[in-house]
Amino acid sequence: MSRSTPSGPSPVSRRAFVGASVAGLATAVGLDALPLHALPLHALPASGDANEHAAVHAAAPFELEDITVAELQKGMASGRFTSRALCEAYLTRIEQMNARGPTLRAVLQVNPDALHIADALDAERRAGRVRGPMHGIPVLIKDNIDTHDRMTTAAGSLALANSIAPRDSFLAERLRAAGVVILGKTNLSEWANYRSTNSTSGWSGMGGQTRNPYALDRTPSGSSSGSGSAVAANLCAVAIGTETNGSIVSPSSAQSVVGIKPTVGLVSRSGIIPISHSQDTAGPMARTVADAATLLGAMTGVDPRDDATSASAGHALTDYTRFLDANGLKGARIGVVRDRLMGYDKRVDAIIDAALDAMKRAGAIVVDPANLETIRTMGSGEGDVLRYEFKHDINAYLATLGPNAPAKTLADLIAFNSAHAAEEMPYFGQEIFEAAEKMGPLTDQKYLDALEKMHRLTRAEGIDATIKKYNLDALVAPTQGPPGLIDLVNGDAGNGGGSASSPAAMAGYPHITVPAGYIYGLPIGISFFGTAWTEPTLIRLAYAYEQLTHARKPPKFLPTAPLTPVEPY
Repeated sequence: MSRSTPSGPSPVSRRAFVGASVAGLATAVGLDALPLHALPLHALPASGDANEHAAVHAAAPFELEDITVAELQKGMASGRFTSRALCEAYLTRIEQMNARGPTLRAVLQVNPDALHIADALDAERRAGRVRGPMHGIPVLIKDNIDTHDRMTTAAGSLALANSIAPRDSFLAERLRAAGVVILGKTNLSEWANYRSTNSTSGWSGMGGQTRNPYALDRTPSGSSSGSGSAVAANLCAVAIGTETNGSIVSPSSAQSVVGIKPTVGLVSRSGIIPISHSQDTAGPMARTVADAATLLGAMTGVDPRDDATSASAGHALTDYTRFLDANGLKGARIGVVRDRLMGYDKRVDAIIDAALDAMKRAGAIVVDPANLETIRTMGSGEGDVLRYEFKHDINAYLATLGPNAPAKTLADLIAFNSAHAAEEMPYFGQEIFEAAEKMGPLTDQKYLDALEKMHRLTRAEGIDATIKKYNLDALVAPTQGPPGLIDLVNGDAGNGGGSASSPAAMAGYPHITVPAGYIYGLPIGISFFGTAWTEPTLIRLAYAYEQLTHARKPPKFLPTAPLTPVEPY
């Protein structure tokens, strides 16, 4: 969809919004693009009694609290809601929660055309045309997904603060065709957490530090930090994140939402700021498996601009909700990956063991353990693959922005960060950028060998071999440990315990995380992953588990985790 693209505000004027009030947000929509930069990063609450100041961050009652996509559709069909009214409600919620109240800093900017788009979709509904289950639904998308409108796409970086994409990403095209209202763009770990080895998840030069609605001093994880925070806090109906390794499932687990990392190629990456064409994908983040499955169906499609999507022909579906079977665990063979993914925290293990017991009671056959014995993610070659591909892929993406692009190469980005170090690198540097810039072309034998090794270990000798050996439908493990404290001095080192993201991420295979429980009110997710194109099976299992346990609880926006023997739920 072609639109006029007026020049965006300068980096200086965008930064001038820092600390500004966002009062009147809903009525201002339709005038100018509205960057919702967070207030300057204040000292985070000290550890201690969370209840002492809990009232300061308490959210006002919200009519749409934890409402599902199906319920929103039912409300619009009955006339109780309109798409415009939903957008206005969520915009007001963003105003109350993003830069005020708990200052989540989850949303970078709202779409100045959102209400106009909603009006048009309401008119279609009145005329008897409903495009599908996402018609009129407000969705927030991550700030690395191109939209050709009055919003910028910057990956959270001031280097691209003025960058308006010359065309929609294929994903944005699919969403618009499905009747989605793209409500705005979410904060993220800048450059999808691929700038520094010492980074802090959820921090970007554009938006500051995203906060976790369950405990505001705990990491939201990343890199889809803002998408996870926004969904958990009801700033939108559903959201979209992107993942290279953990960037959907980790923030979903840390903020007690459902995240689906699809098979690479199921969702197009054209027009998404990249890290690695071998591992990158976009995916839905939602409060329920049903909502995530509904949104996933609006995202798929073969795209001539992304060769990887050609493999999805025959696998991609537009309706994943038909796999929502509450009895879907009966007879399913579930393999438990304990080696490396469990054993680091007895409390986490206890939550997963309770989940496995519940699955057994529902008729699942649990093979425990079913370890991925041949996967050795350390030394798998992933680091070399990502560095090579990032240099190639980011240069290719920047070239699509045209002659007036604010940066044209990775070298330009490095130079910008160095020249604006006070704003861009106050807490951590860009050593990953610098290492990637030194890499050669994708014809280098070192790259080819690393890619072959990574895929062999994680696919044929890893997930595929384990699924076949034990005749499994899926593998399960804790997604990660409880979210650690936000630490701008030391970065993310040691946060979150182990991680189940790597095997499926490096293989390019699907992975779903679902809320499983809490440790001192801090979320723990359980992961279901398997071989390529098994999204229907994973959705069936994840939904059945969700309906069996109903483990998710809404956040309380506590300043810190209540470190007492009594759980807050």
